[in-house]
Amino acid sequence: MVLRKLPGVSASGMGLRLSQKFVFLLFLSGLVTLCFGALFFLPDSVRLKRIFLSKNENPAVTVGSDNELSKKVPGDPEHQRAGLKGGEGGNVKLKVSRKPSVTHGARTVERSVGSRAQDEWSPARSHEPAARDERVTSSAHNGERGSTYNYEAFKKCLRKPPLGNNKGTPSDSETLQRREKVKEMMKFAWDNYKQYAWGKNELRPLTRNGHIGNMFGGLRGASIVDSLDTLYIMGLMEEYEEAKEWVQNNLDLNSNGEASLFEVNIRYVGGLLSAYYLTGAEIFKQKVMELGEKLLPAFNTPTGIPRGVINLGSGTSWSWGWASAGSSILAEFGTLHLEFVHLSELSGNPVFTEKVMNIRKLLNKIEKPHGLYPNFLSPVSGNWVQHHVSIGGLGDSFYEYLIKSFLMSDKTDQEAKKMYYSAMEAIETNLVQKSPAGLTYVAEWRGGILDHKMGHLACFSGGMIGIGADDGPAGQKQHYLDLAAEITHTCHESYSRSATKLGPEAFRFDGGAEATATRLSDRYYILRPEVIESYMYMWRLTHDPKYREWGWEAVEALEKHCRVDAGFSGIRDVYASTVSHDNMQQSFFLSETLKYLYLLFSDDDLLPLEDWVFNTEAHPLPVIRKTCLQEHSNTQNNGQTNLE
Repeated sequence: MVLRKLPGVSASGMGLRLSQKFVFLLFLSGLVTLCFGALFFLPDSVRLKRIFLSKNENPAVTVGSDNELSKKVPGDPEHQRAGLKGGEGGNVKLKVSRKPSVTHGARTVERSVGSRAQDEWSPARSHEPAARDERVTSSAHNGERGSTYNYEAFKKCLRKPPLGNNKGTPSDSETLQRREKVKEMMKFAWDNYKQYAWGKNELRPLTRNGHIGNMFGGLRGASIVDSLDTLYIMGLMEEYEEAKEWVQNNLDLNSNGEASLFEVNIRYVGGLLSAYYLTGAEIFKQKVMELGEKLLPAFNTPTGIPRGVINLGSGTSWSWGWASAGSSILAEFGTLHLEFVHLSELSGNPVFTEKVMNIRKLLNKIEKPHGLYPNFLSPVSGNWVQHHVSIGGLGDSFYEYLIKSFLMSDKTDQEAKKMYYSAMEAIETNLVQKSPAGLTYVAEWRGGILDHKMGHLACFSGGMIGIGADDGPAGQKQHYLDLAAEITHTCHESYSRSATKLGPEAFRFDGGAEATATRLSDRYYILRPEVIESYMYMWRLTHDPKYREWGWEAVEALEKHCRVDAGFSGIRDVYASTVSHDNMQQSFFLSETLKYLYLLFSDDDLLPLEDWVFNTEAHPLPVIRKTCLQEHSNTQNNGQTNLE
């Protein structure tokens, strides 16, 4: 190449200018590259990546190797694996302080990370953010898709009024008096939450302040959202309106925190869905659709099995640090179906249903040891990680959602039905046991070795087996009803054998023990609902008066041992004559425990089971009668067309 000499410019001067331009362009190029690189590494960079990546290109999601050793939680070796719904893991002891601590959990992770203080919650993460599913558009949460949902058609497809002909008011005075007592307990719990913890997630009744915790990823008001339907059902309308107003004005979903997918789904999504279906208030639909979209990135894994923890702002997801080899937990990814199907119903967007059906597809494809579903599954390989099986913590609500998916589909979901009854057959063959004293219980299974203990969380199974009795194999109805009654009786025994008449977190059937906690770390009670839940279902199914008597025993015990000056508190040792309180009024006490007690002392037409199923947080969701909905929607649309 020959440089032409320009008039009046020396060759050396021209070369200098060219070199200066080259350096300047090089500097400018580096600066631009640096700026864009910095943008990609900002904490919320997933949104920016969506701008610059093609729609078909998702950033990779990484996870720890399947060969990675299970991360252990310090503390009692028996509690090193966290359980769900507070179960096996619901008892995990993390020695984060010198102060004694008991589980403040929910049905799974929080109900699973056990005594670990909620403020210390910090799972190990997979750091790479997950891209949001491109099929979901902003219209899903702006209400454009959801606007097609016909609420009037839904109401016409209910066979009975949701609140009954007389709000379920019982005819006999004693039952009515008991129901009014439960209503008073709810108002007392709510009033104290409002006075001392309004807008926080839960009330600390001893110290009279609010608790936020990290379980909900920066979301607030867990007790408010969890209480919406309970307040409405009980006719506490002033309190319901307060809760509704808070949701409308203060429930901020634009958080950037780290949330349990499971807990946000069952409490917030479930609570908002049920509030919408019961009241028709559009604010609940608007909020739940926006929140539902924020949960979808958790499913962006090689298998479509969601990880347990998600950043609601960035979409980053990861697995629990204590979950073996980066596993997802059966009771977590198996407890999404009811809510996600309803999200698709409201939005008209099939993506929510597709996500949970994909989970089913994988579970049906992989081999199950002895027909059982282990509790740990790799979201990367799609293989079981450990052969630990439990109908209590870690596994529980997976089975519950199988039978309830069948019932919620108006008994058309044959796949859910087949999976449930096959699982029940395997559970009966391998796990159901009789104690020397004749008590029926469901043991846990660890690679073929039985652990003869049962968690409080497993006590929901009496009710579950009961509601599934009608649709099982021919001639098996009475067998299932008997099994449900026997398990419920065993769980009542765990209550009646304690000094407080409240049941421990776990009880054993070995070494001479019968339905008794043999370890100090299992003796606590945190206002759990599962035993009362089974009482309610068994009353509805049999009308045996003992279930109402057992429920009243629980009311008296709660009043005597858990009621304090500013709310209700769990206790640390159900066998101690002088109780020590844990200073936590769980949100599920308002959502589940008190609601199930209220229903137990109400007539059956209050939220009739033929029209409603309860999610695992006791939020009622309606049976979906697709043919009926389509007929009424078409009729209404035709009517509008004719008017025009």
